[in-house]
Amino acid sequence: MAAENGGLQPREFKKIAVFCGASSGGSPVYVEAARALGEEMVRRGIGLVYGGGNVGLMGAIAETVGKGLGEQSVIGVIPAALEPREISGTTVGEIRVVPSMHERKAIMFDESDAFIAIPGGYGTLDETLEITTWQQLGYHQKPVGILNINGFFDKVGWQHDKARVGAPVLLSDPSNGGWGGERPSLPAVRNV
Repeated sequence: MAAENGGLQPREFKKIAVFCGASSGGSPVYVEAARALGEEMVRRGIGLVYGGGNVGLMGAIAETVGKGLGEQSVIGVIPAALEPREISGTTVGEIRVVPSMHERKAIMFDESDAFIAIPGGYGTLDETLEITTWQQLGYHQKPVGILNINGFFDKVGWQHDKARVGAPVLLSDPSNGGWGGERPSLPAVRNV
């Protein structure tokens, strides 16, 4: 029997890595979307692997998943150099402090079944592009998605269209009418 997602069999995800910012992004819509993504992960019983900070979007999604599934469902991975500015107060789940960004990305890759990017800075873009490059080069077949909140990734999305091979699935933001046209979306996640 064909699955509802165009004939593809559904995948079971135990943990998803979410690449996102340690700041709130300057608009409450980003924090709301991070929490909504966390709520969807909780609803589906999917744990979180993230950058380890407890501030900004990182803190919002970690807190949401931790409250919903328990702290054992959250793994944060943070380079020692970022710890003083991205951790303030109590953290959620297991926090692994590592020596470098390279080790952070390797652990996040090893611990995750899929990847989603939500708004962030250059670190978020770096992580998303590297994991997509690894996929394009055949190092893994794990899904990579970009949740385009409030048009944040519009320009990145168009660049991915040009570099199509191995490009991540661009998940649209329903608040701005989505991508339109033939852009791929995942309807079950689209409501986040």
